[in-house]
Amino acid sequence: MKAVGYAQSLEISDAKSLEDIELPQPTPESRDLLVKVSAISVNPVDTKVRMRAAPPEGEYKVLGYDAVGEVVEVGSDVSAYKVGDKVWYAGDITRPGTNSEYHLVDERIAGKAPQSLSDAEAAAVPLTAITAWELLFDRLAIPQGDQAANVRLLVIGAAGGVGSILVQLASQLTNATVIGTASRPESQAWVKENGADHVIDHSKSFAEELSRVGVENVTHVTALTYTDQHYDKIIEAIAPQGKIALIDDPVDGLDIMKLKQKSISLHWELMFTRSMFQTEDIAAQAALLNKVSELIDAGKVKTTMGENFGTINAENLKRAHSQVETNTSIGKIVLQGF
Repeated sequence: MKAVGYAQSLEISDAKSLEDIELPQPTPESRDLLVKVSAISVNPVDTKVRMRAAPPEGEYKVLGYDAVGEVVEVGSDVSAYKVGDKVWYAGDITRPGTNSEYHLVDERIAGKAPQSLSDAEAAAVPLTAITAWELLFDRLAIPQGDQAANVRLLVIGAAGGVGSILVQLASQLTNATVIGTASRPESQAWVKENGADHVIDHSKSFAEELSRVGVENVTHVTALTYTDQHYDKIIEAIAPQGKIALIDDPVDGLDIMKLKQKSISLHWELMFTRSMFQTEDIAAQAALLNKVSELIDAGKVKTTMGENFGTINAENLKRAHSQVETNTSIGKIVLQGF
């Protein structure tokens, strides 16, 4: 089968940073689905893994986590899906990735793809939707429905992949006040379109920007990018006993002692945790993907696709990685077909 992989960790400008390769088609076991991949998207984790995890000598590592495709074969213990079903998922970081014609995924982390989106539009969503959902409802424990009236949620990096879907989920599933951050006019407009009540500029003081839009402080913060650079501004702007959840990797770490005076709690989110450790609630990811699929088909949530870079091959994936590494993308970059 066709695939895109790499033999060594290299800067994306290097000709061998990603290569078109041929690999044997995998065989499903136990609860595996064998999926014929139709479309994928590129996430920051792809670029990070490329630079941090070199495969054993003589082998290739295949990246890619988001995928939409058709089930063509199932393992012996599969119960939720059958051949011909269209699924979407974000994969398992401990297994080969989705940048291949055929891919294996555990049925417990795969959902039924929305019927109202093209495969490319759908491929933009799974990883970020899982991350956003777990941030909001598992890590920060924000209540769904009308029980979040006193929640004031600050979304740092709201125009990016995770932020774009998180703002939508928070707006649709809770009655929290949602404040997104973005610094450029086009990204600010995108955040507003996704349902944010207010948009502020993260290049300025959060406290001053919140005051400008009539918000005294925030109770919850999702820090999606450059957390270390924004850390002191977050602490200033958050209410006593507030909660912070982050997904990025602060270069120099964070001084947790700064959180003590306000009794602020700090939470980490990694959407691969459930699959990596085969947690008892691993099937929660399939359930939430099905819920997001229903929200999309009901017209309440939209795709976060920003650009379609065309065919899945090394050349186009290099372009996508290069763009993602700038940290200026609006929405998600997708690719479709081999």
